[in-house]
Amino acid sequence: MVEWNPYDRNCPTRKLLDRIGDRWTVLVVGALSDGPLRFSELAARIDGVSQKMLTQTLRGLERDGLVTRTVTAAVPARVDYELTDAGRTLQDPLKALEDWAKAHMGPILESRDRFAAEVAR
Repeated sequence: MVEWNPYDRNCPTRKLLDRIGDRWTVLVVGALSDGPLRFSELAARIDGVSQKMLTQTLRGLERDGLVTRTVTAAVPARVDYELTDAGRTLQDPLKALEDWAKAHMGPILESRDRFAAEVAR
């Protein structure tokens, strides 16, 4: 049995952690938690994501088997993105991370302000 070690820079788990820890991945998984979305719907839901970054994120998630891309023949073609079973297992941990960020944002902003004031002295 292979023992994965993300603390080893050559271990593939390191790249996977980079993928799932990326802010755009966190937001894409969150946006897809309610079901499949088209590219334009994802872009509208994730404020500030560029077309390039959304494309790169979706391709990476698809490559890793976390998102499926379904093309439906139509004019224009319809493309939907959806979490796979493996992708759905990320929902709870990433939602917990999102909830943590929201719950701790106030104290963190206060800490940033104190730090900036101390550095400015």
